[in-house]
Amino acid sequence: MSREPDDDPIERAGLPRRFWEKKTLDQMTRPEWEALCDGCGKCCLNKLEDFDTGEVALTRIACRLFDDSTCRCSQYEIRHQFVPDCIVLSPETIKEHAYWLPQTCAYRLLHTGRPLPYWHPLITGTAASVQAAGVSLQNATIPEYDVDEDDWEDFIIEEPV
Repeated sequence: MSREPDDDPIERAGLPRRFWEKKTLDQMTRPEWEALCDGCGKCCLNKLEDFDTGEVALTRIACRLFDDSTCRCSQYEIRHQFVPDCIVLSPETIKEHAYWLPQTCAYRLLHTGRPLPYWHPLITGTAASVQAAGVSLQNATIPEYDVDEDDWEDFIIEEPV
């Protein structure tokens, strides 16, 4: 896969190579922590939790702030002004929230002692690898305003996508 040098998230951020293999999540700097996000968009999907089993299902229905074309939050820094219950994932909160993260999420994988997938941008050096691997939800979600909450079960997706 060819790439532009400035597309490499590690080069762009000036991060040490393979830092995720040398540090625990709570030892990472803020830029290292943020670089773990692969940009798939799955964490911004609305989820359904079975309170009897604790099982979490992803739906194709995205948060109102999710930008479907970039797979990023359109108001990341001020998202709590619009979505007060949006979870802040951090080394301090990962234990509490890992269960609802997508199966392919770097934060969840590293938290549980598993390696990053072959397609992760930190491995490939390009953000395009997430789309190439078919993991991204770019241009594949439905805005939450378009679906009545009672119908969300009709939009459950299987993991990994």
